Amino acid sequence: MGIGVVVIGRNEGERLKRCLNSVNCTKNSLIYVDSGSTDDSIEVAKSRGFRVIELDPSTPFTAARARNKGFDRLVGQSPEVEFVQFVDGDCAISENWLVNAEHTLATNQHISVACGRLREREREKSIFGRLSDMELNTEPGEIKYCGGIFMVRVSCFVKTGGFNPALIAGEEPELCLRLRRCGWSIVRLGDDMATHDGGDIKLLQWWKRSVRGGYAYAQVSWLTRNDNECLWIKQSRSVWFWGLILPATILASTVLISAAGAFLIVGYALLGYRVYRYRRSRGDNTRDARLYSFFCILGKVPQAIGQLGFHKNRLLNRGNRLIEYK
Repeated sequence: MGIGVVVIGRNEGERLKRCLNSVNCTKNSLIYVDSGSTDDSIEVAKSRGFRVIELDPSTPFTAARARNKGFDRLVGQSPEVEFVQFVDGDCAISENWLVNAEHTLATNQHISVACGRLREREREKSIFGRLSDMELNTEPGEIKYCGGIFMVRVSCFVKTGGFNPALIAGEEPELCLRLRRCGWSIVRLGDDMATHDGGDIKLLQWWKRSVRGGYAYAQVSWLTRNDNECLWIKQSRSVWFWGLILPATILASTVLISAAGAFLIVGYALLGYRVYRYRRSRGDNTRDARLYSFFCILGKVPQAIGQLGFHKNRLLNRGNRLIEYK
């Protein structure tokens, strides 16, 4: 029985060093996949004993493609590995996570994926750090899908064909859908799994990240539209309504009938209150709940832009390009 670790990264600098150091103390199989870094990422990984894969830049970079390449190389060179931990270069694995996750998978054969609590490294550095930490704080138990940091059973990953490399984001929920379709479970443990270093995110970077999120909603919901469980259809419809249809309606009605436009704006206030109440029920303090509520509503607009971008590319038969925000 053994664990392998696949790290993916692109120009992560000091974040990558912390990431690699967090798993370098183990005797597991270690792979680093680089997506066109121009800093010293490759040399740093090699100096810490990682086998390095440099992706061909002639094909668009995606996290899905990088993880698949790393997984294939790892199990090809270390066939004894039964579980693989995926981690992004801006995250550092918590001290006991690998042992806890391996134990969970080894003692529960029906579980294909185990993930845990992911925390923002510098939560109070900015409002976006606080937002990120709240987004990452989800309930433990059996879940439908997870993010990109998790441990997977090798046999399950192989049987389902790995990540869909065409997805620029949202590849994890789509993979989890196929895993669950085969009868396997996805679980989130209450244990700390890793810390995420979002860096000094600015408003424009948050906006681009939201655009990418909207693009992912549209792409994944379109891909799974004929499935009994169409992923993210509810989120996509919410983005269409709150991020495009209602703002357009408010603008038109404000021009024509000012009172009608003001009445429609009340809808955003009601949505904000619903989100606020939900975050308070999750244990957030008043300040954080208000902050989350505000950016949840504001984020509908860039998400709508992202969804429009996906469908424009689809109708024009254009390829999907990674939307970078750092």
